Amino acid sequence: MFITALLASAAAPLLAATPSHPQADAQALDLAKKAISLRSVDGPGDQTPQVAALYRDALVAGGFAPGDVTITPFGTTAYLIATWPGKNPKLKPLVISGHMDVVEAKPSDWQRDPFTPVVENGYLYGRGATDMKFDGTIAIAAVLELKRQGYQPERTIIVEFSGDEETRMKTSAIIAEKLSNAELVLNIDGGGGSLDEKTGKPLYFTWQGAEKTYADFELTVTNPGGHSSAPRKLNAINQLAAALVRIGQYQFKPEVSDLTRAYFQQAAAYQTPDIAAAMRAFAADPTDKAAIATLTGNPATIGKIGTTCVTTMISGGHAINALPQRATANINCRIFPGHKPADIMKELEQVAADPAIGLKDVTEGSVANDPSPMRADFVAAVTKAMGTIHPGLPVFPSMASGASDSMWFRYHHVPSYGASPVFIKDSDDFSHGLNERTPVDNVAPAITYYLSLLTDLSKK
Repeated sequence: MFITALLASAAAPLLAATPSHPQADAQALDLAKKAISLRSVDGPGDQTPQVAALYRDALVAGGFAPGDVTITPFGTTAYLIATWPGKNPKLKPLVISGHMDVVEAKPSDWQRDPFTPVVENGYLYGRGATDMKFDGTIAIAAVLELKRQGYQPERTIIVEFSGDEETRMKTSAIIAEKLSNAELVLNIDGGGGSLDEKTGKPLYFTWQGAEKTYADFELTVTNPGGHSSAPRKLNAINQLAAALVRIGQYQFKPEVSDLTRAYFQQAAAYQTPDIAAAMRAFAADPTDKAAIATLTGNPATIGKIGTTCVTTMISGGHAINALPQRATANINCRIFPGHKPADIMKELEQVAADPAIGLKDVTEGSVANDPSPMRADFVAAVTKAMGTIHPGLPVFPSMASGASDSMWFRYHHVPSYGASPVFIKDSDDFSHGLNERTPVDNVAPAITYYLSLLTDLSKK
């Protein structure tokens, strides 16, 4: 009763016309607290398997057959796949995708212990409150609410959680390969709504239909070296530094896709006048130099108009009184969908413009992937679902700059869409940072959203 009352009192701004599902609402928050208290961080003592057991027990208690919920150990972590069989086995399954692991959080740095969940002033605090244990437990509670209501899907619904999305993504890759026959994936670790900084009211909702490909390239210069008292014209560090300056000054060709064009056109309404004008101009003409200059100068938009590559690490020399025999640097790239890492590496080689510099792809845990199609059935379903909780709220697509489990599904040509219904202020987004928190008043509307979305996408 306390949890339900807390949700109701904290949720007043968002829940004005939202149906309440007391049991599901309370379960979502209770599960989130239990999950956050488990330190599911990569390395010794990783409690991701315990999170998987927590989710499994909730699913089985909610009506899933024990044999339909499997936990597979993998090193120190584990992954979970739960199956709700549909009435028509000929239909490809609908997949709900998330992850159970979180990034490291040192209690000495936080105002509150990151693994002791607490609700204060309408927020749930703790590591995973935003990324993404709270999202995961809301989805679980919504699925179990559907079961409680007696819903029988035509299409099989699969709920899966990976165990190392924040690090190597090995379990992410395994799951995507196992479920490569899926019709569509709802990635609850992407998308979401934006709240007005002053009023706290919903501004708009975006779903993610694409993400940039992550890549790391190592640049290396080797040299015979020698005594520092006898300098030579060719110096490994100097050669590398010159190439890095050229790369730093280089801009990859700005480009736009159908998805990012739609984003620029609709998201412009929520930007400052100069950024808004540039977004609209770029959407209309991706060669507009003035628009490109404005968007490139803004850290929030530069990554949305093309591939970006930046130097993130350097190393060189072996002694303070010797000419360097070796110098290396890491170039981290976020590649616009549709391009292969090999092609970007070749372009970097041309920009470096020094045959003495060797380039090598040293990327781990990433594969190239194309955007998911803007499927009419998904767009209609997600727009309708959002309309059930926020009638008339703008809904439009977006592209993520970071990687998620969607990458692995898209690699197998399975459409995957970031579709989390959680709303948050930009200033409250502390994912991977200190004092992570998310408003608890998201619970009831999010469950209502899921009931609509899951029903529409699984009924045929």
